Amino acid sequence: MFTGIVSDLGEVLDVEEKSEGLRRLRIASSYDPESIDIGASIACSGVCLTVVERGRSGNRSSFAVDAAAETLRVTTAESWGRGTKLNLERALRLGDELGGHMVSGHVDGIAELVSRDDFLDSVALWFRVPAALGRFIAPKGSVALDGISLTVNEVKGDTFSVLIIPHTLHVTTIGDLQPGMRVNIEVDQMARYAARLLEHSQRGGAL
Repeated sequence: MFTGIVSDLGEVLDVEEKSEGLRRLRIASSYDPESIDIGASIACSGVCLTVVERGRSGNRSSFAVDAAAETLRVTTAESWGRGTKLNLERALRLGDELGGHMVSGHVDGIAELVSRDDFLDSVALWFRVPAALGRFIAPKGSVALDGISLTVNEVKGDTFSVLIIPHTLHVTTIGDLQPGMRVNIEVDQMARYAARLLEHSQRGGAL
């Protein structure tokens, strides 16, 4: 589990096709490689991936993860190449502060940025989501975009907006987004459960 609070900005160093449908990505980070266990989970722009190697690449720390065919199909990982910047977050440990909201790292789909309004010290972004995910997004609710825990500002049909503060612009990749670009989206788990309960209640069924 994660919180959607990005703790590092990583960069893809290289991409290797291991076999059909399996791609290995080596990612530079500021994490101490000795503190990363093989088999540990790291959220890479919202995608929970398992560490298969760790070490250093030149003078930089790095770790490697494998992305399977399904991950490549349903997330933006398919388009990651050398130089791609990634929001990184290590998995929660017992006693860690829950600063954002509970995030699983299991991406629900891909959202597209449709407009951007830059203000003096913040940015308003409007995203379009697949129709099936729209019912899980509500004003003042939570959403994870490329692994960043954000609060929904407005909702209009299959689009919604978020307001990005200077700190988030500085420590994540979201400030680089321009209309037409895509991000991984994970809806709030509580919204998913609430919608499921309501669906069964309306049908008179049992969970």
